[in-house]
Amino acid sequence: MLFNNWKENLQPLINKYKDKKHPLVYDNLYELLIMVILSAQDSDANINKVKVNFFEKYPNITSLSKSSSGEISSYITSVKNYSNKSNWIFETASIIQINKNFPTNLDDLIKLKGVGRKSANVILREMNKKAEGIIVDLHVIRVVPRIGLTPEIKDGNKIEKLLMQQLPYEIWNEIGMAFSFLGREICRPKNPKCDLCSINIHCQYFQQKS
Repeated sequence: MLFNNWKENLQPLINKYKDKKHPLVYDNLYELLIMVILSAQDSDANINKVKVNFFEKYPNITSLSKSSSGEISSYITSVKNYSNKSNWIFETASIIQINKNFPTNLDDLIKLKGVGRKSANVILREMNKKAEGIIVDLHVIRVVPRIGLTPEIKDGNKIEKLLMQQLPYEIWNEIGMAFSFLGREICRPKNPKCDLCSINIHCQYFQQKS
């Protein structure tokens, strides 16, 4: 596939998932930030359950900053790595409460404990901010080598760098999440539903399989 065809070839996928919200169910930036920290190495479905009691106890960043990591941890015991995450969340809440502003750019977001590039890119996309990278989660790591966009590597930051080199900037904000939804719904680890994929004619995996 030619480099200059990527935007055109991926457009059906972008059209399908454009403006679809992330599976984390949140009401505002505060909730989204805390939930992306909690969701690392855990499922979105589990975090959507945990958030109910959590945000009832901590409805805003001020209430969270007045708590403690020990108290916070008691509300997230079903979350993987909850002990470290409670420390990260308390530190993050304390920093934001002091600064009085939620960070809304990638450099400031990744300075927060528990927020990597993937989480920062999710926040920027969901808040309709200017894209500074491409969302790369476990689904994207699986999908893009199958399509033929990158080699088969497991390092999300390396995958993101390669995608940023390959894909035009104007699709950055949507394509990462579109790849993620594709991986969740169709391009599954085993027995992918290739016949249902809107970009299968441009996919190396599908071509080799056919």
